[in-house]
Amino acid sequence: MRKGIAFGVAAALAVAAMVLGAFGVLLESGVRAHGTLDRYASAAAVVHGEQSVTYVKGSGDNKNSESRPLVEPARVPVALSGTLTAVPGVGDVVADFSVPVVAVPTSGPSAAVPTLTGHGWDSAKLTPTTFTSGHAPSSAHDVVLDTATAADLGVHTGSDVRLQLSDAPQTYAVSGISSGGPAATLYFTQQQAATLSGHPDRADALVVLPAAGAHVSASALRHAAPGLDVATGAARGDVEHPAIQAGRTDNLGSAGTLGGAGLLVALLVVSGLLELSVRDRTRELAVMRAVGATPRQVRRVIVREMLKIAVPSALVGAVASLGLGAWLKAIMSSEGVLPAGFELSLSPIPVVGSALLTVLAAVGTGWLASRRVSKIKPVQALGESATEPTRPPRWRVITGLVFVVLGGAMLVLTFTVGGPAAQSSVAGLVISLMWAVALLGPWIARFGVRVLGAPLRWFSPIAGDLAATSARAAAVRMAAVITPIALALSFGGTQLFAQTTSANATSAEARDGLRAARVLTSSGPGIPHAAYDAARALPGVTDVTAVKRTTVLMPVWNLDTSLQSLQAQGLAGGSAATLDPKLTAGSLAGLNEPETVALSSAVAHDTKVGDTRQLWLGDGTQVTLKVVALYERGLGFGDVLLPRDLVAAHAATTLDDDLLVNGSGDLSPLTKQFAGLHTASAADYGSALSEQARHDGLMGLIAVVAIAGFILVGVVTTLGVATASRRRELTLLRLVGATRDQLMRSLRLETVLIVGTGTVVGAAVAGLTLFAFAAGVTGLPMLSIPPLAVAGMVAAVAIPGAAAVLVPGRRILRRRSPRIE
Repeated sequence: MRKGIAFGVAAALAVAAMVLGAFGVLLESGVRAHGTLDRYASAAAVVHGEQSVTYVKGSGDNKNSESRPLVEPARVPVALSGTLTAVPGVGDVVADFSVPVVAVPTSGPSAAVPTLTGHGWDSAKLTPTTFTSGHAPSSAHDVVLDTATAADLGVHTGSDVRLQLSDAPQTYAVSGISSGGPAATLYFTQQQAATLSGHPDRADALVVLPAAGAHVSASALRHAAPGLDVATGAARGDVEHPAIQAGRTDNLGSAGTLGGAGLLVALLVVSGLLELSVRDRTRELAVMRAVGATPRQVRRVIVREMLKIAVPSALVGAVASLGLGAWLKAIMSSEGVLPAGFELSLSPIPVVGSALLTVLAAVGTGWLASRRVSKIKPVQALGESATEPTRPPRWRVITGLVFVVLGGAMLVLTFTVGGPAAQSSVAGLVISLMWAVALLGPWIARFGVRVLGAPLRWFSPIAGDLAATSARAAAVRMAAVITPIALALSFGGTQLFAQTTSANATSAEARDGLRAARVLTSSGPGIPHAAYDAARALPGVTDVTAVKRTTVLMPVWNLDTSLQSLQAQGLAGGSAATLDPKLTAGSLAGLNEPETVALSSAVAHDTKVGDTRQLWLGDGTQVTLKVVALYERGLGFGDVLLPRDLVAAHAATTLDDDLLVNGSGDLSPLTKQFAGLHTASAADYGSALSEQARHDGLMGLIAVVAIAGFILVGVVTTLGVATASRRRELTLLRLVGATRDQLMRSLRLETVLIVGTGTVVGAAVAGLTLFAFAAGVTGLPMLSIPPLAVAGMVAAVAIPGAAAVLVPGRRILRRRSPRIE
């Protein structure tokens, strides 16, 4: 293999291993990630509710199950403490309650408020806590502060402090100041903490402390607490920091999906590149066959050569993947995609795995590419060393048509079913179409030459005819270089513009459906529900709706009935006057009754008003609710609407997220009374939702940039290898009288033909996929494709692609005395 071609192949394989390994780093970090042990470090075990729901469907041999994580804490009965205390080796069991607390500054409520976490005094046993002054809380209005918080608030033992919990701010007495415990923490009496949590009979967790020198059996604890989870070791940190566990699950799913997409993309790019490199050696392999080499010997030569290139380049890329993975994790952590405390895990596993996959892909593709030339007769092989076969192999045509049929089925599914099923089929649609393009590339190349060849001949009769004739005669080579261009534009365009379409649809639905003139939001952990009652009592305020957001789990038809995590909102008050989710049946007034639900058309399927639907609330509580309304604007308002009190009873806190207000009344008394409360316009509220939608898709966008970067390297490398392999052809044209200027002009026009065909094919695949996505998920009017972004993508592919053809072409034609090597 020529040095230039070998270098190009090695570069592409190294980048492929680097991208695959980076996703492996994220995947391993998700598997190994655990919350840091702070308050639970001294615990022998932590008994908590199972933080996932398992949905079983089918029966007998067709029975299967799937699990989804919960976003709210699954609490445990406090009454179980006595049973756990009786387990041998257990010294004490602490019922741990967590309550978000806002400390009201002495100057009065303000936009910036310090947020603390309150616990019952029993939880002080979990960490070494000593008093610097005062004593433990003894009444419902006593609190103990840590030294740093007391200094920040400017209080001391015996002082009063204003705290806002689930009601308006109240005055508490500082009974003591402690040191040694976690920062930003205060303690109530145990009974008061249980009351303030809103669920006094159920704790966030039961923390098991061992007796002095005793060992506590985890199996004994599980036997004493059937149906609950017992966390030991590093898993205790997951209970203490539930956001880490949720982030780990999300990271596993996203990294696995994107890693699979990256592997398929790598196979597409590498296969075309290696096929070109093997075809460049057709003459050499034909001579070997003519002098008596067996097909196995020819294939062995190819495999050995691929191994020599693939092994070192894959190892270099795999080692570099550790740095790329760490960089991707740092970006996602800084942007808030991953929760605080999510640790990076580095080990040899992603290095070995990505290197092995890359080597296997290279060797397997090289072996497949060499099969035909190694099996044909020696005389035929010598003939094909000069000209390409006019017809692609039958297996390639049949496989390509299968992918066309598969893509067509995905397209029909996306158009007809809508909702989650349509969204999940989009990735399969674009991958199927791209594999069809790669396999049927020679036909597409000939069609592109036929369409674009005439304008080229008109523009430049000699060079244009030379470019079109050369491209038509080398359809297989053209197909190999068109595929990565089309792949870059289709994959990047689909992922990027699907996100902009979703964000646009979310913003538009929220903007069009919001009937409230103003929105009250909080800069703290939430809005006390007492603010809802106070707002309704203000003069001039006509309608108020309290909104509490959560995530629920529900079986949804998605190619098959599967458990889906759905965005939901709990509503209380005059919902119909403040928001319009575009009802198609029923009324939101029905949500004023308990045990009711409203569903978006994306998840309703065949459900009608009056039917019942089963779902799991945020903490895993299974409920069967009566459907009172169906609506269309699921992106703007969530796919599920519930009574606010039902959501609050099964959430981490009872605080509301927003208050939607109608009327001209003055809201300043409300913002003065409640700390952190401020007013936003309806436009600002819609913009915040749109920004949140973009933020939710940030991980996918970062991954797309990484994959698109690899594709771009593949584009440049494939075009460079394809041009370098034409050394004999270009030299022969010079010998028969073509000038360097004519050949360079021909290369420029051929580049236009290649880039133009690849751009058209990639745009067609992306356009078809985005059209189906918009029609099935967001609605066609919401399709958002920024022209500047399109121009930037085309330029990012076309400019390096043109350079990859013209730079080696100029180098080949630079010789004053051409000779055929």
